[in-house]
Amino acid sequence: MAIDRPMALVPALDLRPPPPTASNDVSIPHVPANVEAEQALLGALLYDNAAFERLGDHLQPEHFFEPLHQRLFQAIQTNIRKGQLAEPILLAEHFARDPAFEELGGLRYLADLVDRAPPAANAPDYANAVYDLALRRDLIRIGGDIATTAQRGDAELDARDQIEAAEQQLYQLAETGGVSQGFVNFADALRGAVAMAAEAHSRDGGLAGLSTGLIDLDQKIGGMHPSDLMILAARPSMGKTSLACNIAFDVARHYAWEPQPDGSKKTVRGGVVAFFSLEMSAEQLAMRLLAEASGVSGDRLRKGEIDAMEFGRIRDAALEIQEAPLYIDATGGITLAKLTARARRLKRMVGLDLLIVDYLQLITTGAGGPDNRVQEVSMITQGLKALAKELNIPILALSQLSRQVENREDKKPQLSDLRESGSIEQDADMVMFVYREEYYLSRLEPREGTPEHFTWQEQVDQVKGLAEVIIGKQRHGPIGTVKLSFNSDTTKFGNLARDSGRYDPH
Repeated sequence: MAIDRPMALVPALDLRPPPPTASNDVSIPHVPANVEAEQALLGALLYDNAAFERLGDHLQPEHFFEPLHQRLFQAIQTNIRKGQLAEPILLAEHFARDPAFEELGGLRYLADLVDRAPPAANAPDYANAVYDLALRRDLIRIGGDIATTAQRGDAELDARDQIEAAEQQLYQLAETGGVSQGFVNFADALRGAVAMAAEAHSRDGGLAGLSTGLIDLDQKIGGMHPSDLMILAARPSMGKTSLACNIAFDVARHYAWEPQPDGSKKTVRGGVVAFFSLEMSAEQLAMRLLAEASGVSGDRLRKGEIDAMEFGRIRDAALEIQEAPLYIDATGGITLAKLTARARRLKRMVGLDLLIVDYLQLITTGAGGPDNRVQEVSMITQGLKALAKELNIPILALSQLSRQVENREDKKPQLSDLRESGSIEQDADMVMFVYREEYYLSRLEPREGTPEHFTWQEQVDQVKGLAEVIIGKQRHGPIGTVKLSFNSDTTKFGNLARDSGRYDPH
């Protein structure tokens, strides 16, 4: 746009508070802002609309300090996204009845912004400066909110809840503009896919994801993949919690990492595990893991019916596994917001490679959630899937099955048996079911000494110690059934006897 003659740039507004006087001895902190940088950015955009595409999608109108600049950036953004020209004459008409616009000089102000605009190539630098200052102002606001809430002593929030809320605010601020990356060039995505394939090829067993410790299951699903939401469902007493514990313990005890040039840690085997146990206490969960690691019956362990040799095995197992990076949160009825905040905190502080939730139906959405339970579960599964993508980790969520399984002659579960099944089935990348025929046969024992009892005993012997993991849905691979061994004394799932030519992932 041609400008007839240069005009003096309207001075940046001095929005700092006046110095304290004798009657005003309270020092007001300076608000981080740079109106000149905002003017330079707006001028560059008005001079060359193409510069807008170089800004990314993190800068928003509310990040500008001067209110008129917020509205001006919004108008520029709207025009460009509509495919229209954003230039002073058109925008001046848009702001014709805006008192602040007229006060700053109207069209003359816009024309002078263009006349004094820096090179369009520098627009991203000015945008980053504006964005950084906006984050600083948000930090001041959050800090003030934290102080005010703590001093007031909100009756609805105890101190721990206030800490959770503050952490969530800070994490959201830290992640602003980073989670949504927009379009990715196909070549970049392709390089990432090739890197994943190369990493899988270099691993023992050729797994692209975390190993579950169960060979046949790993071969069927290719390990547990980052950003995947996996559902493990079963009727009570099938062993879904036991299987989740087995997987958690195996991942944690094989954890190994290597340092990166930037000082961070890169997981090369196993991983850091977070286990949200909404049904069992941390001690009960630890008891299960101790029984699995020591090979001592969990029932006898709880009752204290162990001898000196078994106690020695328990002690040795405890010493061996105590350093495993397995973190247990046994908060009952935890809300999705709290679960998300705690997972983010753990990821930030020590890292996180696998998150397990036991179980899905015990999570709540908090106060003011929907009355419809199906809708609430849908919000929870969507939240867990979003968290898996955000933290780039697999999430294994356990789920109950409806009672309709018990009414069928064939007790093997299927997708329609999931409680509130629609949302779970839709949002999950993988759905697995645990099934043990031995459990159902044991409840049908005929009277001893009868021919029916002999036949029944033969059937029980054939399925004793066997379990099945039925893969009902898998986005990235085939469905099917994996047979495993199951030790009810130690609640341990294991690999069935196999020929020596098959690999061991560890």
